[in-house]
Amino acid sequence: MEKISTLQTPQGILALVYIPSDQKLDLQKLNNCFSLVLDDVQDPGNFGTIIRTADWFGITNIICSAHTVEAYNPKTVQSTMGSLCRVNISYTNLSTFFETVKLPVFGALLEGNNIYTTNWGKEGLILLGNEGHGISEELIKKITIPVTIPRIGQAESLNVAVSAAIFCSELGKVSK
Repeated sequence: MEKISTLQTPQGILALVYIPSDQKLDLQKLNNCFSLVLDDVQDPGNFGTIIRTADWFGITNIICSAHTVEAYNPKTVQSTMGSLCRVNISYTNLSTFFETVKLPVFGALLEGNNIYTTNWGKEGLILLGNEGHGISEELIKKITIPVTIPRIGQAESLNVAVSAAIFCSELGKVSK
């Protein structure tokens, strides 16, 4: 078990699963719901946590930039705790993607509408940025509704997985 596991202390359970070779995004499945869009998220633990959080809140689609960490990275897979099997992950050129989709784009920015008073409607895309650089300048232009999580303390920023969880929680209120 130690030889085939990537963990220093394996738990004694491994799974052999099929990794889909073609993960084409069905744009029709984005209507009447909310989906997460990740711009170059690099940390596999963050990505796995985002997938697991999305699953918890019933978000079934995550669209990633081509430079977002691989969903099947062992650390990502482990941190999803099985949620990877229930969430559709696709990779695409986000600039082109935003041009083809006619949904509101809510962008997680330091300056924007207060997340707690935002009118979410019934569908949309939640754009979250890279851990160190946020959302790229090119994609900021695609945001139709900038949204911020109000800062009360002195921290410079929030971890992208924590931000995703707060956004998902707010969307959970809308989806009820």
